[in-house]
Amino acid sequence: MLAPVALGMIAPVAANAADLNLAAVNQYSTGEQVSSVTQLSDVRPTDWAYQALSNLVEKYGCVAGYPNGTFRGGKSMTRFEAAALLNACLDRVTESTDELKKLLAEFDTELTILTARVDGLENKVRTLQAQQFSTTTKLSGEASMILGGIPNYTANGVKGYGNTTFNYDLRINLDTSYTGQDLLRTRLRTGNFSKYPFGTSTNNIFKLDKAEDWNNAVYIDRLYYQFPVGANKATKLTIGALVRNTEMAWIPSAYKSNILDVFAVGGTGGVYNKATGEGVGLQWKQPVAKGKPGFVFNANYVVNGSAVNSGNTTCSAGCKNGASGSDSTYGVFNSESGINILTQLGYKATQWGAAVGYRYGTTQTGVRDGNGVAGSALGLGQYSNAVALNAYWQPKKSGAIPSISAGYGYNFVNGNSTSPGATPQKQAQSSRSWMVGLQWDDAFVKGNAAGIALGQPANSAGASGSNPWLAEFFYKVQVSDNISVTPALFYASGSSNSTTNAANQPSFTGLGGVIQTTFKF
Repeated sequence: MLAPVALGMIAPVAANAADLNLAAVNQYSTGEQVSSVTQLSDVRPTDWAYQALSNLVEKYGCVAGYPNGTFRGGKSMTRFEAAALLNACLDRVTESTDELKKLLAEFDTELTILTARVDGLENKVRTLQAQQFSTTTKLSGEASMILGGIPNYTANGVKGYGNTTFNYDLRINLDTSYTGQDLLRTRLRTGNFSKYPFGTSTNNIFKLDKAEDWNNAVYIDRLYYQFPVGANKATKLTIGALVRNTEMAWIPSAYKSNILDVFAVGGTGGVYNKATGEGVGLQWKQPVAKGKPGFVFNANYVVNGSAVNSGNTTCSAGCKNGASGSDSTYGVFNSESGINILTQLGYKATQWGAAVGYRYGTTQTGVRDGNGVAGSALGLGQYSNAVALNAYWQPKKSGAIPSISAGYGYNFVNGNSTSPGATPQKQAQSSRSWMVGLQWDDAFVKGNAAGIALGQPANSAGASGSNPWLAEFFYKVQVSDNISVTPALFYASGSSNSTTNAANQPSFTGLGGVIQTTFKF
């Protein structure tokens, strides 16, 4: 019964044995073996081959459908597809007839190729299983090498911090999943940036997104566990000893230069201040069909106080400068440990998105201000409130029309600093920040991107600081799937580049640039 049916399919077969294009065979072979012909949605009782297919299924169980549940009987078959169907039936056929022998001879070349291919895949699978790093853990990483400088940049009243340097940043992720829906992330990071002009997180307008002053030491940079909760998996819970608040929230922006940190946080560093430490977060997304618009809500609690320095002699009795949530004398619920509470409500659509965010901060928390002045971290007795509104729009297709991203932030600080051993000083009562960014995807060449951004970072130092203007232009060349080269220029006007709060410090106006090469693996 099998042989006449299969032999009858030889006539419309296209392709000869030399054409080893197995895409259709792959698609067919990944289908499910059916137990009844009624499982094939496009096979009807009125079809001429209905009874033959029904007999093949019921007697031999060797008919498979395509992954979408169809048989596609009206579609011409390649010789490889016919051979795949024959091969699926051979193990179940016990009677050797003349027609079966003729059929085997007809498809001998294709069956040999398919068998060799399957044997090769099985050998590769066995090799991968023997050599794999872990059954639950995936290793990935990102290495960035950055050549850059800012002529005439001044810090601490001394020139020379802007000379051209060549630095690196290396991040290695160990991502573990036990259920396929959860994530345990351990990240190692190192680099060799100087504090100025690119590596200071809170008070440097030229802080790069990929720069920190690690001094070539390797640190555990992230350690958290994330898992879904609820029947519809619409909510994720994250808890970690080293977790970042912006990774448990969403910065609505289509501007992705990955160069200056001010623009990486959407120009609203008062709310999205990248606080990293002990924390917990909840992320909810409205359960809608994939690609459909819906609301998102995020809330997290992160303690980012610095490591304890018990040898600091400026503190009064019982005081340790730089309280940390991991230190049992302070803990994660002490306001002196740098508490950040961030909440966010947003809406994601196909071409646009928007969100409003709020962050409350206590002693040691900081606005990621980028204004080049000290005093960003709150002192004892101080707390802050910050609000941000961010939105973006992007065209359906890349081309001459760019995506548009914008953000506006308002930051308010209450109280006078009463840090022991230090002269009490009043922080700025309020500051504002904003940015607008345009980005062209597939600029000139498919895969490349170009963009320009303009804004004013927050100024947390009040009258002693300045309200700088900042502009950035970049062009990202996507060399391959894993390698990109991004030249960028940036310009600052009226930025105080002193690390003190002295009102008479000069302002910095000038041009800088980098060439950032990133490797992903």
